[in-house]
Amino acid sequence: MHLLLSGIVGSVAYGLAGPDSDVDRIGVFAAPTVAFHGLHPPRESVVTTDPDVTLHECAKYARLALSGNPTATELMWLPEECYETRTGFGDRLIGIRAAFLSAPRVRDAYLGYASQQFRKLTTRDSSIGGRRRSAKHARHLARLLHQGRVLYATGVLEIRLADPEWFRAFGERVAGGALAEAEELVAAAERDFARIRTPLPERPDEETVERWLLDVRAAHLPR
Repeated sequence: MHLLLSGIVGSVAYGLAGPDSDVDRIGVFAAPTVAFHGLHPPRESVVTTDPDVTLHECAKYARLALSGNPTATELMWLPEECYETRTGFGDRLIGIRAAFLSAPRVRDAYLGYASQQFRKLTTRDSSIGGRRRSAKHARHLARLLHQGRVLYATGVLEIRLADPEWFRAFGERVAGGALAEAEELVAAAERDFARIRTPLPERPDEETVERWLLDVRAAHLPR
C-alpha cells in the first residue's frame, strides 16, 4: 500500500468538533499494479475504528468522487492544515478536483445524504443519548445542504464553515423537537437547487481522472 493523500475530515475539518468528537481520517492509496492480476486482488478499502480511518484504493476513490460522494470529495478540498500525507500524486489529485464534479451528481449526492440524516432524525427517541445523536444528525443535515448549495452555485466546496455556531444551535433546536425546521431546511434546499444556475458541467471530466489513474498504475509497476 502506497499512501498518496490523506487528511483529517469530518467535524474537525468543518469547525464543528466538540470535546467528545472523534477525529476522522480518510486517505487514498495505490496498491501494486501487478497485484490486480493475481488470484486475490487487493482490498478496495481499509477501514479501522480505533482510530477512525478509511482508506480507499485509488480506483475506488475515483469512482466514489465521480459519483459525488461528499466524504470522498472533501478530501480534495481540505484546509492545508488538515492534510497529513501529500505526495506528488496527491497534489495532482487536488489539482484536478474540479474534473470530478458534475451538476446532477452533486445535487443528487448532497440532497440524498441530507435526506438520510433527516430520516435518522425521525427514528430517534427523546432520551439523553438519543438527543445527542439527533443534534449530531441535524448538524450534518444542515452542513450537507449548505456545502452542497455552495458547491452547486460556485464550483467550490467550502469545508471550514464560516459560522459553526449556527449549525450547533440548529442541531440543538431540532434535537429539542423542532423537526419541522429541519424539514423546511430540506425543502428550501430542494427549491434552491432547482433555481440556481450552476457553473458545473452536466458530466464530470472522466478523461482527466482516467489519465491520473493510469499514471498512478504506471508508477506502481515493478522496476
